[in-house]
Amino acid sequence: MTDVSLFRLYLLRAVYLLIGAGLLVQVWPSILSAEPGQDLMQGVVNCMLGALCVLALLGIRYPLRMLPLLLWELAWKTLWLVMVALPQWRAGTMDEGTAATAFACLVGVVVPLALPWRYLFERYLRAPGDRWRGPAAADRVQ
Repeated sequence: MTDVSLFRLYLLRAVYLLIGAGLLVQVWPSILSAEPGQDLMQGVVNCMLGALCVLALLGIRYPLRMLPLLLWELAWKTLWLVMVALPQWRAGTMDEGTAATAFACLVGVVVPLALPWRYLFERYLRAPGDRWRGPAAADRVQ
């Protein structure tokens, strides 16, 4: 298995801390003081971001085990930038809220710099997948 340097582990921990602390400050106050008549989708978003916050803080302890969380972060931000922000920017119809979100997503460019790409390749692409069926006959205890 590919070894990940101590520097890279600390870099990953810093990314998890940045995500976790940012969401802790921005999202958790609105979760804890949610009004009964809160908009459905805003409630869903807040709860999803609250869960992301908890998992990111867990990533400080387990930076390699929580790598799928950073891949998810990278994926949704890239999709949103390409599918939502870029067309609005090109059409000249981007409002202030979209511009602020686009800037926040672009700050996430640090995530790909922190990812241990060789480890990810070995662990998720080259390693054999989990089995699809029950244990093989040789694996069964008789």
